[in-house]
Order: sequence, then structure tokens, then C-alpha cells
Amino acid sequence: MTKSASVEPLLPVELGAGKIKFAQGMKAGRWVFATGLMAQDFVNGIAPDVLAERAPHSGLPKREKEALRIFENLDAVLRAAGTDLGNLVRTDQYYTTVKAVPPYQQVRREFLDGRIPPSTSIAQQRFLLPGADMNIQAMAAIPSEKDFTVEHLKHEQLAGRPTSGYSPALTVGDFIFLPGITSLAIGDEPRRNGVAAAALMAEGAQWGGQPIKLETEFIITKRMTASLALAGATLADVVHAQVYLTDRDDYSAFNAVWIKHFGTAGPSVSIIPCIEHGLAPYDGKIEINVIAAKPGSAASKRHIDAGIDTAFRHQPQAVQAGDLLFIPALMAADRDGLLPAAGADRRQPYFSSSPEMQAEAIIDNIARLCAAAGTSLANVVRVLLFLTDIGEFYPVYKAWERRLGGRPLPFAAVEVPGPLPVPGATVMTEAWVYAP
Repeated sequence: MTKSASVEPLLPVELGAGKIKFAQGMKAGRWVFATGLMAQDFVNGIAPDVLAERAPHSGLPKREKEALRIFENLDAVLRAAGTDLGNLVRTDQYYTTVKAVPPYQQVRREFLDGRIPPSTSIAQQRFLLPGADMNIQAMAAIPSEKDFTVEHLKHEQLAGRPTSGYSPALTVGDFIFLPGITSLAIGDEPRRNGVAAAALMAEGAQWGGQPIKLETEFIITKRMTASLALAGATLADVVHAQVYLTDRDDYSAFNAVWIKHFGTAGPSVSIIPCIEHGLAPYDGKIEINVIAAKPGSAASKRHIDAGIDTAFRHQPQAVQAGDLLFIPALMAADRDGLLPAAGADRRQPYFSSSPEMQAEAIIDNIARLCAAAGTSLANVVRVLLFLTDIGEFYPVYKAWERRLGGRPLPFAAVEVPGPLPVPGATVMTEAWVYAP
């Protein structure tokens, strides 16, 4: 059993015959987290009126209906916490196809009425429900007039495409939120297939540098630093980052550039695979979103060390910033690779579940990091499960269920293209925890 919780599950439900205990949202102090939202009715899977299988073209397009149901579900979560859509500070969107992006963004513009928070949009392979093309994560504030109000920072040269409409930076309390940043060309910048020419090797060159290093350097120096500057911050103030890569061969080369700019005491960073051509620029290889602390604030990062092995050189085990603990995407691995106890036993392959044992090892490490930060698994507010086979979800969930003592889990499960950075690993998990 975990220690007593300081968080409140919002609109918890049980899903399917396996009685999956799902928290649609979590309230934690002045924050609200909604994770893994799909267009479901929590009885039938994706709502029958969204799929309209017998008459699919008799009403709105399916993906518009899907987005509408998601925003209705999100609105219900926020209202249950005492806040509303105007106080969103971040959204993360996963899609099974880039064709789902325009209808989703159309509905989002209508619901949010021009106050679109920093946003990340990534195409992945599959979700837990057949027919689902969208899986949404959101974070919102419960504002107070005195010191905790949401402020959208605008800058014409840093804004996303007009169809996206999100703010290039947003602040609330001691935190700064930036959207997913790509190498997408802006305005009249020279470009090739949507990518800014400055992020690419010279046309026709074969030995002009490593493409992922050039693109990462461009994003950090030309985009990220400028967005942080809108809030008076620098790279040193970044506390957490998510990095999406379309090519699994790029892990180490990306990390070399990251360390060059952030050193060995940088933010927690999750490095996550996504599908080829799954980013806004068709030929883009990388997207990065970050959360930062206002310089000199109480949210300045504190590295948490619990003796956990991470997959990448100089990757922090976890970072605490203010009342939030960011645990980057972990695998069941040490410096020598996949933990032997987490792998499949070829001699006795049917006497255990490798994904379940991988989840157990990951949860053990998350629990150790929570304890080192003075919190516990009971205060987990967001769990992102990245699986190379979505069919492995149930044993992974059961490992969480045992450790949480039946408490509802705020999770999203996304199938990503393999292989993961550690050979043999099929489960990767990022967790955010309330640490008051």
C-alpha cells in the first residue's frame, strides 16, 4: 500500500470487464491534470454516436465529433475541480494519423476561443480503444487573483501556424510553459519540405553534418531560447522536457547536443519515439516541449537522486520544481541493459509476463524517486505509458493497480514504434507527481 494521498481523483470510472480504475482527472493543490482523454462514454469504448458505424456520414465528420466529445469530457473534469477551459496551461495531443490534426484543431479553436495554451501534437501508432484517432493530455491551473493567474505571452515571429493558434509561451505562478518546438519554417524563412533551411544540411551535401544534430541545435538556439526570453528565462531555467524522435538511430546523437547546451545538471528529459513523418514539418526529425521555472523562483529545479540508472548519458533521474516532481520516461534497465528479471525467459516463456515485470521494476524506481523527494506513489497525477505493443497494457496496468491499492490511475497508453532505446524493453513510463 502507498502512503495517504494529497491529491483528489476527479470523475473516476471503471472501464471494461477488467474493471480498469481510471481517473479522468487529478486535482493537486492549485493544479488540475487530465490524462488519456479519448472520445469515450466509459461504457462502450468510443461513444457510438461518434463512430456512427451504420451511418458514418449522416452527421459531422467522425474526427470532428471525436474532438467535440474529448473537449466535453475535458470541460467536465475542469469544472469538477473548480476551474475551466480558460485556465488551461498545456495540452499534449497524440494522433494515429496526421489527418486527425485539422479537425481537432478546428474544434479546439471553437472551444478555447483564441486562448490556446502551449501545445504538442505527435502522431503515434495505436491507442487502447479501436476507432480512437486522438488521445489528449491537459494541465490547468486553479487561479487566484493574487499570485496565480494564467498569462499568455504573444510574439508574432514565434507563433505556431495560424491553424494551430497556440501561444509561444505561457506563465502561471512560478512556471513557464512552452509548446512543442520543431524545425518548422516560420514566415518567409527559406525552407525545404516545411523544415527551415537553417536546420538542414546544405542542399546536395552528404557530409555537411549529422541531420539530427543540426536540427536539434536549431531548435534549441533559434527557437527555444527566444521563447524562454519572452518570460525572462534562459535554458538554465528549464526543469522538464519531452523529446520526440522519428528515427530511433538518433537517440545518442541528439543526447550529445542536449548535453552540450544543458550540461550534466539539466532538466529531466523524456526521449520518446514517434512515427516517421509524424511531426508538423513533413521531414522534421524532432519535436521538443519544455516546462521552465521563473528565474529565482521557488520552482527552481532540484535534482532528485535515488540511485536509479537511466538509459541516456547524463540524464537526470528526476527533477523537483516547486510542488511538482518530474520523472522522465524510464525503462526496466540498468547500465548493462534490460534487467534480467524483466526479460522473457526463453526456457520458460509462459510462466511470467515480461511487460508486467518491466512495469514492476519501473514502478519500484518511481516509488524510490518519490520517497527521495518526500512524496509517494499515492500522489501520482499523470502517468504516460509508451508501449511497443498496446496489447501489453493490461499486465502493465495490473502492476500499477497492485501498487496503488486500488486507487484510480491517471494514465494514457500509447503504442509507439519500436525498438525502444534499450534492446528488449517494450515498456517506457513517464510520471508526474505532486510533491507539496
